[in-house]
Amino acid sequence: MNTRTPLQEPPDFSLVLGGPLFQMFRRARLSGPALELVHRRMLVITVFAWLPLAVLCAIEGHLYGGQTLTFLRDIESHVRLLVALPILIFAELVVHRRVGPAVKRFVERRVITSEDIPAFHAAVAGAIQARNSLWLELALLLFVYTAGHWVWQNEVALGAATWYAVPQGTSVHLTPAGYWYGFVSIPIFQFILFRWYLRLVIWFWLLWRVSRLNLHLLPTHPDRAGGIGFLGGDSYAFGPILFAQGALTAGLIASRIFYQGQSLLSFKVTIVAVVGFFILVILGPLTMFTPHLFRTKRAGLSAYGTLATDYVDDFDRKWIRGGAKGEDILGTADIQSLADLGNSYAVVREMRLVPFALSDVALLIGAVALPILPLVLTIMPLEELVSRLIKILF
Repeated sequence: MNTRTPLQEPPDFSLVLGGPLFQMFRRARLSGPALELVHRRMLVITVFAWLPLAVLCAIEGHLYGGQTLTFLRDIESHVRLLVALPILIFAELVVHRRVGPAVKRFVERRVITSEDIPAFHAAVAGAIQARNSLWLELALLLFVYTAGHWVWQNEVALGAATWYAVPQGTSVHLTPAGYWYGFVSIPIFQFILFRWYLRLVIWFWLLWRVSRLNLHLLPTHPDRAGGIGFLGGDSYAFGPILFAQGALTAGLIASRIFYQGQSLLSFKVTIVAVVGFFILVILGPLTMFTPHLFRTKRAGLSAYGTLATDYVDDFDRKWIRGGAKGEDILGTADIQSLADLGNSYAVVREMRLVPFALSDVALLIGAVALPILPLVLTIMPLEELVSRLIKILF
C-alpha cells in the first residue's frame, strides 16, 4: 500500500524538456511533448546548417577546388556540423530519460528526509524555472552573435585561404558561403552547444541545493556511496555531449595536422587537458556530496565498530573461552552472524567519499577520447597500432 502524501511524491523533472527553443520545435512539429521525433530534428537542423554551404561552394567553385582548403576537404567543419551537431541534438533524449529518474530517486530511496521534502521541491522548481527562462536563452543568443562569432573568426577559423574566407591583411573577407557559415551555421551550432553548458550549470546548481539538505545516507548501502551512487551511474547520460566535445577537438587537431603541417604529438597536452577538463566538469560537482559521505562513513565505522566489538566479545566468551563446550559449533547461527557482521563492516570501510566509481570515470574518459583515437594513425601505421592494443589487452 502506498502511504506517501502528495508532498512526498517524487517530482517530475527534465533538464531539457522546456524553454523557448523546445516550444518552437513543438510548434514546428520537430518535437513531441517528450522529445519524440529526435531523428527529424537531427536531420532538419543538420541539413539547414550544412547543405546551403555545399550548394554555395558548388556555385562559387570552392567545392573541391579554387582555394587552399576546399569545402569537401574541410574536416573540421564537417565534423562540427555532421557529427557533433546531430549528436548534441540526440543527447537531449538521452539526458531526458536518465536525469529525470535520477531526481526521483532522491525521494524514492528516502535520501531526502521528510522534513526537507518541501525544500527539495523548491530546489527542483527553481531549476525548472531557470530551464524555461526566455531571458537566459535570449542572452545566450546575443552571446553567440557577439563573443561567439569573434572567437570563431579570430581563434578557430584557419588563417589560410579557405572556402569560407580569404585573409586580407589583418582582416578576413568572407565568401558567400562564409557568410552563411559565420552567421547561420556556426551560430546554430554554438547556440546548441552553449545551451548544453547552461543546462549543466542548472543541473549542478540543483545538485548543490540538494547537497545543502539533511540527507539520509546509509553507510552499509551496497552501492558503496551511501545510497547516492546512482548519481555516478546516471552521469553516463552526458556521454554523448562528451563524445561531441571529443569530436570537435579531433576535427580541430586534424585540420592543423593536414593543412598546417603540425604533428599529433604537439597536441598531447591539449588532448589531456580537454579530456581532464570535461571529466572534471561532469563529475567534479558531485564532490559536493563528499562532506555528507565523509560524515556517514565516519559515523558508520564508529557504530559498526562498537557493534562488532560487542558481538565478537560475546562470541569469544561463548565459543573460544569455554562457555559453550558442550555445544556443536557446526551449523550454529552464531558463525553466520559473525560473517554477516564482518561483511557489513567491510562495506562501511569500503564506502567511497564520492558518489561515483572508477568505472564511471573510465567510461566518460572513453566518450571524450574515442573520437580523437583515429588521429593516432597520423603518427603510427594501423598494423602497429592494432599490435600494441592487442599486447595491452592480452
